Amino acid sequence: MSVHASRLGFLVDGSAYFPAFAEAVERARHSVLIVGWDIHSKIPLRKDGGRGALPDSLAAFLDAVARRTPGLHIHILSWDFALLYALERESLPLLQLGWRTHRRVHFRLDGCHPLGACRHQKVVVVDDRVAFLGGFDLSGSRWDTPRHLAGDPRRVHGDGNPYGTFHDVQAVVEGEAAAVLGGWIRARWREAARKRLTPPPGHGDPWPPSAEIAARDVAVSLPRTEPAYKGTSEIREIEAVLLEAIANARRHVFLETQYFTSSVIGEALGAALERPHGPEVVAVVPAVCSGWLEEATMGNLRARLVRHLQARDRHRRFRCWYPAAPGLPHGVNVHSKVVEVDGTFLTVGSANLSNRSMGFDSEVNLVLTADGGEGAAGAISGLRNRLLGEHLGVGEEEIAARLAARRSILAVCEELRGKTERSLEPVELPSDLPPLDAGTPFLDPERPVPLDDLVEQFAEPEAAQTKARGPLLRLAAVLVLLAALAAAWHFTPLSRWLDLGALQEAARPLRDSAWAPLAVLVAYVVGGFLMVPVILLIVAGGVVFGPWQGFVYGVVGSLTSALAGYGVGRLLGRDGVRRLAGSRLNRVSARLHRLGTLAVAAVRLVPVAPFTIVNLIAGAVRIRPAQYVAGTLLGMTPGILLLTVFGHGLVGLTERPTAGGLLLAGVVAGLIVALSGWIRRLIWRA
Repeated sequence: MSVHASRLGFLVDGSAYFPAFAEAVERARHSVLIVGWDIHSKIPLRKDGGRGALPDSLAAFLDAVARRTPGLHIHILSWDFALLYALERESLPLLQLGWRTHRRVHFRLDGCHPLGACRHQKVVVVDDRVAFLGGFDLSGSRWDTPRHLAGDPRRVHGDGNPYGTFHDVQAVVEGEAAAVLGGWIRARWREAARKRLTPPPGHGDPWPPSAEIAARDVAVSLPRTEPAYKGTSEIREIEAVLLEAIANARRHVFLETQYFTSSVIGEALGAALERPHGPEVVAVVPAVCSGWLEEATMGNLRARLVRHLQARDRHRRFRCWYPAAPGLPHGVNVHSKVVEVDGTFLTVGSANLSNRSMGFDSEVNLVLTADGGEGAAGAISGLRNRLLGEHLGVGEEEIAARLAARRSILAVCEELRGKTERSLEPVELPSDLPPLDAGTPFLDPERPVPLDDLVEQFAEPEAAQTKARGPLLRLAAVLVLLAALAAAWHFTPLSRWLDLGALQEAARPLRDSAWAPLAVLVAYVVGGFLMVPVILLIVAGGVVFGPWQGFVYGVVGSLTSALAGYGVGRLLGRDGVRRLAGSRLNRVSARLHRLGTLAVAAVRLVPVAPFTIVNLIAGAVRIRPAQYVAGTLLGMTPGILLLTVFGHGLVGLTERPTAGGLLLAGVVAGLIVALSGWIRRLIWRA
């Protein structure tokens, strides 16, 4: 389905996107909708000296915009990440973007997806008139310039620590396309927050002045990926449009992608390379994947796909390059998701060329074709030329002139490679690919993983399990109990006692009471069965009881809740847990089927399933209790330490910064990172 865009532009790299985002939000009158994979409250929106009248850090900026604009509501929906990502994300996002901002700034975590999937869309909609979509989250480590200078002093976190380069692309559209995206976000909000949002009037002009207009009055499409979930059918529109574009390619396929692992897209590219007069294929990817886990899994899968394409490249028309730049041993970090074909097809969005993005994660792209209106073809070729020029260190005009003369994207790239400080260099592949671990496909699946597959990863042999007595009666009793607790959570004042502020006030009188340990344990057990995020309970304990006492309560409470869930799961057995958990799964660690205690630790470290579901499954498949306890402690301790000791310290430092507090936070952070890294290496090497 095509929709109208009265204006369309492309924002290359963070120095273009973040100021444009700020300009559009400053012009908002009724509604700002933000969805993302990640968000950070303290990212600066302007780093080039062009300060605005409002604060530059994201949370303070949104708060100021809401305060000065009566009737403006800002709704932020971020993926409900698992405990593993607590080491990589901002602590307490709800506190920073919800409780500390104006009441018309609303923040929610969105976990409405199959287990193992994630909400990967990155969209901002302003007044249903202007929308941004692409690869950018409003998160840390994203800002950079097209020059990608090594050691750029502006490329630092809020604490002053530097981060690496980052290349990405965001589209900005005006008109009907923005209204359609706004409607989809409101549907997501209704599902995640159980509240209906009213569409804004849709007037005004929030278009950011700094955004260059690439085309006017064009037709675009907004293909999506959505997994099947709770009775809804899967949507694989992005995969379909890419397959059609590759099948129709005649001259070239140019792509930039963070991950390059999709077997379906790889097969289509392989078939195109085998055609005698098929297209050239230029893939621009990162030199290496981020972190040990990605390199060992997604990097391994990428290497296999590239080897597969090289084997089918009979006519020498395929290249896989990374952007090299001075002073960068691993080149520029490519995070963009762009595919351009023959100057007639272009897509920019959140979807990588991975199995997950084609059918498992929630994604949205923008597609523009040359027949979409006057100026569409120029917009397509203009972005391609700009990206190639950035990577090769020349202007887009030179790229355009050379392509017009040579009509070969490979020939132009080969002519310019090595002629300037910037270049495209071949991605190095290992001479011998490591064996593909049995669990690796679970990290990049095309569809939700059946519950039985996860159960088999955990379970002892079926013959070793004793047959439970009266399964239907016990299942009915547990269902009644859970239904009663859920009803109390939704329809009584109980829910008000589970926000952080209420927990602080309620627990303060108990801090020195002999009943405090019992009250905390009851809160963890009841909260676990109510599916209250264990992260909330851990953070509340750290803030209310102090860092070290909160840490002890977090460990003991989490373990008690885990054992309670384990006992219920053991009582229900496989069939009962399957009925309760449905098909929800999360990420499955690479080696769960043979690691025993470390398997449980991996489940706690790697986002395999929500805390309560893991507990039920572990009991249902009768993991040995000693292994379950040891693995739970090993896997959860680093995250609990972060959320209590370090989290409490961060909250205190924001109010009363002291040298001693800063030193303590630094020491704790270092210990957490070291401990977590040791556990991860232990799991991986086992």
